[in-house]
Amino acid sequence: MSEQFPCAPNDKAGYRISHTMIRVRDKEKSLAFYVDILGMRVLRDTDYPEGRFTNTFIGYGAEASHPTIELTCNWDQDAPYEKGNGWGHLAIEVPDVFVACDRLAAAGMKITRAPGPMKHGTRNIAFVEDPDGYKVELNEPIW
Repeated sequence: MSEQFPCAPNDKAGYRISHTMIRVRDKEKSLAFYVDILGMRVLRDTDYPEGRFTNTFIGYGAEASHPTIELTCNWDQDAPYEKGNGWGHLAIEVPDVFVACDRLAAAGMKITRAPGPMKHGTRNIAFVEDPDGYKVELNEPIW
């Protein structure tokens, strides 16, 4: 596949599925389901007052070695999310977001959010669209 798709490195070292983000209206109900019922753990929980949202990462193991789910709770969301806009994105951790975006752009992929620090945060991220228009976040390790 790498020969046909030049942005995919031959050596995949450092690439892994990082997390999947879903928007939730009631964080506590979501945690009751994922943590209390399904047995996941809360790995980190961060409020972003300026952006008026909370990100809670949950999973079965440490973020450095296991894929996780990011529950995003927008503080001002009262109405239920429609499934079409409730879906967030897939996230792929890469060693260098800027290099990955250069390779993807060179291969003709649409970069929908240029690489740089996360809004209200410091971690470098970028967004690209897959062939079907789904958003894929590229992010760098935080550990």
